[in-house]
Amino acid sequence: MNHMNSILLEGNLTSDPILRYEDQEKKRLLAYFTIANNRYFKDKLGQTQQDTLYISIKAWNKLGELCMKHLKKGMQIRCVGRIRMNRWTTKDGEERTSYEINADHIEFSRSSKGSSKDESVRENIILVDKEDKTLGEPLVLYHI
Repeated sequence: MNHMNSILLEGNLTSDPILRYEDQEKKRLLAYFTIANNRYFKDKLGQTQQDTLYISIKAWNKLGELCMKHLKKGMQIRCVGRIRMNRWTTKDGEERTSYEINADHIEFSRSSKGSSKDESVRENIILVDKEDKTLGEPLVLYHI
């Protein structure tokens, strides 16, 4: 039986995605970026406090290409993926751990001009790491 490893996160991109290849043959394309996830709460004195968590996200191959094309610093996104833990030892002998998300699905909204001058339309866009079998292209699903 496979164990479930799925996470849903929302946050704002802290910078534009960075593109690189993960192997010498340049066959494994990787776009990586960080999102900031904010949590607001009231402390014991009733003052509103903010806790920000920074999360690294990796998008591979076709999904990575789509992220490079559509995502920009400051955009709010929703990401569904798998969490991965990395462990290593520093030169000083200290044990370190970091977590990252391997994205399967990324969703965001953007505004576009409507039919009238004052009308604005929110367009929800979903980027999925699968191919449209009829066209042989990565899926970009538009929802209005």
